[in-house]
Amino acid sequence: MEDGTSQSPGYCAITDDNVAQWDPREGCEVRQILDRIADKWSLLVIALLDQRTLRFTELRREIDGISQRMLARTLRHLERDGLVSRSVYPSVPPRVDYALTPLGTTLHATIQALVTWTEAHQTEIATARAAYDVRADAERRDAALQAAERDAIAHDVLIGGR
Repeated sequence: MEDGTSQSPGYCAITDDNVAQWDPREGCEVRQILDRIADKWSLLVIALLDQRTLRFTELRREIDGISQRMLARTLRHLERDGLVSRSVYPSVPPRVDYALTPLGTTLHATIQALVTWTEAHQTEIATARAAYDVRADAERRDAALQAAERDAIAHDVLIGGR
């Protein structure tokens, strides 16, 4: 096999630096799993299900901005990946509870570390965003001024050339 070629679409290799790498192509299993667990709805569902079981309506009420369709889809994907369990009780109306599986619980610790990091650095991030916005606004103003100057020169050339 040629050096640097993946063995399969989902194959993860260890480089000479002992850093785990994954294939960035869309078909890579690692990328697909990261796409699933790192989306905002999945993170919120996993965080809410930590230490307690919730019904669909309770989850929907807790997650501001999620549609019924998106919550159902997110729960279905998390269940398929083995992170969430779904228990249906024969009652009228049917009662459906969702809980983290043992695998989902192990992921919650990682999510909690990410939340802790975010809380610790939110001021620095807000400062960086504000500085970026100031720079971007200045660049837009400069670009607009330069465009106006070019337009004025083009106008003078066209008018002067008549």
